[in-house]
Amino acid sequence: MKKSIIALLLVLVMALSLAACGGSSSAPAAEAPAADAPAADAPAADAPAAEAPADGAKVGATVLRCAFNQTIDNPEAKTIQKISDDLYDATEGRYSIEIYPSEQLGDQASTLEQVNMGTLEMTMIANSVIEPYAPDFAILGTPYVYDSVEHQERLFTSGKLDELYATTEASNFIVLSAYSLGPRNLYTRDGPVTTPEELKGLQIRVMGSDTCVAMMNAMGGSGVTMGQGDVYSAIQTGTLDGAENNIITYVDLVQYEVAPYYNYTGHLMIPDELVINTATFASMSPEDQAALKQVCLDSIPYMFDLCEELRADYVEKATEKGVTFSDADVPAFQALCQDLINSVANKDDLSKSVYEAIQSER
Repeated sequence: MKKSIIALLLVLVMALSLAACGGSSSAPAAEAPAADAPAADAPAADAPAAEAPADGAKVGATVLRCAFNQTIDNPEAKTIQKISDDLYDATEGRYSIEIYPSEQLGDQASTLEQVNMGTLEMTMIANSVIEPYAPDFAILGTPYVYDSVEHQERLFTSGKLDELYATTEASNFIVLSAYSLGPRNLYTRDGPVTTPEELKGLQIRVMGSDTCVAMMNAMGGSGVTMGQGDVYSAIQTGTLDGAENNIITYVDLVQYEVAPYYNYTGHLMIPDELVINTATFASMSPEDQAALKQVCLDSIPYMFDLCEELRADYVEKATEKGVTFSDADVPAFQALCQDLINSVANKDDLSKSVYEAIQSER
């Protein structure tokens, strides 16, 4: 009896062992991945996450990444999202765009370099960042060349900049469309600045281009190039006396906290351009390429209308925060910039042609 019980126990143990191993003598199951191993298409652990798509946003079979230096609430980010949704519809779900705002993938110069190298599909960058790649773009960012926001919108939708846009293809990117957040004005730390004499000697942050530095120097100040992320602390500590930007960006970046004097110099309406890597664009079918170009063109009036609605709201917001607004002596500043305008406009035949196009849309 004792031997029978032992034999029965051995049989039960063997049965349980077989069950634990799969209960089959066929080929073993594939080894399960380690619990902490990422999925094959998961981003690296230290990669920044894209902004979560807005409710109802459409995600295409191919998602193009677009880097952006402003916040996700900025009108240009909203414009990119509109382009994405319209592109999804126009390509029957083949394409959409994923936005990486707030310099998640680097500053503007860095993201354009990534597009140039083909490691990033798209970016929205200031005109001044394109200048080192295609110097004739400087004429679009020259002070006082636009009469009004409406004048600028007419130029950007006219098709008269196509020859200029073509000059970037040698640098592996294509300009799809141009936008503007509106007139840029001086804002200062220690008091209003409304004349060239009051600006004299002040250290003012400008975008990183020779044209922007020359502009500020001509206006009477001293132009200092600096990444946008450093401007707040530089004004706060006195390294800078102020900066210049449109009212929307000024408020979005809360720079009114350190520079509460906003002076209506209206010196610049520098474009921001949406660009795409040439190889990425070439990989699209001709029909999808045409769709992308069309939705970008259609987005320009949307962007200008959105900014027009917002500018008044942002002035009100800034006023509530204690900002002092002052009218400036625009003709005096404009006169000081005339030599710079002439120099840039007559640099070569293409710049002359673009300047003529600007004038024709007045």
